[in-house]
Order: sequence, then structure tokens, then C-alpha cells
Amino acid sequence: MPSRFMPFRFIPFRALLLAGAALVTLVAPAPALTADDINSATFQSKTTAKGPDPRIVKAQTLLDRGGVSPGVIDGHDGENFRKAVAALRRRDKIAGEGFDVNVWKALKGDETKDIVAEIALSKDDAAYAFEKNPEDYAEKAKMKALAYETRAEQIGERFHMDDDLVRALNPKIEEAREGDKLIVAQTGERLKGKVARIVADKGNGMVVTMDEKGGWISVYPATIGSESTPTPSGKMEVTAVAMNPTYSYDPEKNFQQGRNKEKLTLPPGPNGPVGDVWIDLSKPTFGIHGTPEPSKVSKSSSHGCIRLTNWDAQELAKMVAKGTPVEIVD
Repeated sequence: MPSRFMPFRFIPFRALLLAGAALVTLVAPAPALTADDINSATFQSKTTAKGPDPRIVKAQTLLDRGGVSPGVIDGHDGENFRKAVAALRRRDKIAGEGFDVNVWKALKGDETKDIVAEIALSKDDAAYAFEKNPEDYAEKAKMKALAYETRAEQIGERFHMDDDLVRALNPKIEEAREGDKLIVAQTGERLKGKVARIVADKGNGMVVTMDEKGGWISVYPATIGSESTPTPSGKMEVTAVAMNPTYSYDPEKNFQQGRNKEKLTLPPGPNGPVGDVWIDLSKPTFGIHGTPEPSKVSKSSSHGCIRLTNWDAQELAKMVAKGTPVEIVD
């Protein structure tokens, strides 16, 4: 009867070492993403199975420049990227669907080579005081500011980038000092103008701003309420704009956070509950605001308000005024 066990074979220690070396070679990490990978990307460029796709980084940056925000620039074919592509197609009447060569041509993907570039870390940025932010609101209320926690987050917010993309392009980002070179997305200047009307589409998780003739000025991905605290449909208007606001927590009017049952005032900062912008609406306790977690915009719920990335909220805040109509549709 044949034995169920294979006979023992002695393997020399040197052979084991060589086998281990071979294994290490097999699992070696892929080369870091470079500026040239992104700037020279074409629609036909090969993509990697893991990590940011240079073509999508380029497309997202060009969408951002063109007033159709993809949310965070992360190099991934995610929900907000697809919504931005669909919005571009609708705005510019581009035939077809999805991210295809027609969209790439409309964005001038092959012609544009200045997608990412080097900058020097400034003296002020280098001196920034990072803070670990507690989850509990009572602990947050004791802080002087709800600041950035890492250099990657600080630079990512400035250039509309996901923290992971910042790190992919700048592996030593957390060690950066004044004058050090960093590779960042070139998103261009913020849009300017006067928004005559804002439409928040709950079904699609999008905010569209329009001029007096009904033409689109900008499009932003948005988190608009939740099942437990839905944003009411209907017409409102902007009543005020606050930059870098404090946050007033009232469990009786808003929601219960942890075990906090008393009113609290949280300090300002990009990692506050409403980010660094609050656009007050005529319905009490409702507003359009930023967020401490831009990668989750339109992917997670809010407590009834309209949540944008901090940079999109900042751009919008500069284009609205008291009395600007806001319509929330299903």
C-alpha cells in the first residue's frame, strides 16, 4: 500500500537562502509613481493593477481645472470620478458614455503635459503645527484648533489630492523640510464669478451652480443628508458665509455624539465637523459646508447638511452671496 507521506529530503541551507531571495524578488514593490508617468500619459497608456492610474490622475486634474470636480484626485476609477465624467458629457454634449477616448479628447489629455509639477515647501507650511484630533466632541472642544494631522493631509488639501496619491508621488513627504521639493497636482486657479442659483441633487449626490442664464458654472460631488437625517427637498437661500468657523454642537437640535449631552463649541480648523467653510441656509441648522474627510464625500452620510470637500466649499463660498437661491431636488 503506497505511503501517504513523501520521503524526507534534506535541503542544504544555502539552497533555502537562494529560494528566499527568489521569493523576495517576486514580491518586490512596484516602482514609485513619477511626474513623467502622469504628464506623459495618453489614453493608450498601460495601467497597473495596483496603485494610482496615471491616466486617471491626469483626467481628474483636467476635470478639476474645468469646473467639474472629481472630489479628491486619487488616480482611481471611483464613483466621484465617474459622476464627474458623466457631468462633463452632459455639460459639453459629448456623445457616448463612461471614460472613453471622446472624453479624453475633450479634456485635451494627449496635449496637456503640465498635470503635476515640483513646488518647494514654504516656510509657513514647514512650520505648521500638526495635531492628532480626538474623536470625542468634548475632547475636541478642549483643542485650540482642529488642525491637519500629517504633512500628506496638509499638502493634499492644498492641491486637491488624496493623501495616498501625495505619498505615492512623495514617499518621504513626512520628512519634508522648508525648501524641499514636492510633486503636486496643478489644479489651476479657483473659479470666479457670481452664482445665480444652486441645485443640490440628492439622487445623484451632486451640487450644480448656475449663472443667470441657466448655464453651468461648476459641478461638485456632495454628501446630501442620510436616511436618519434627510436633507429636506425644496427651496432655500444663502443667509451667510463663514470661513474657518467654530462649530456649535447641540444634541437637542442636531444629533447625539458619543455620550455628550451638553452644548459644546468646537474650535475652527480643516478637521472640524464642517471643515473650514460654512454656508448658512435659510432653514435653521442646515448649511453647505466642508469636511474633515474629503475622500468620503458622496460616499457616506451627513447629519442633514450638504457636505463638499473643503476646497470645493471654499470655491463655492467665494461665488455666492446672501440671498443666492438654493434648490434641493430628489
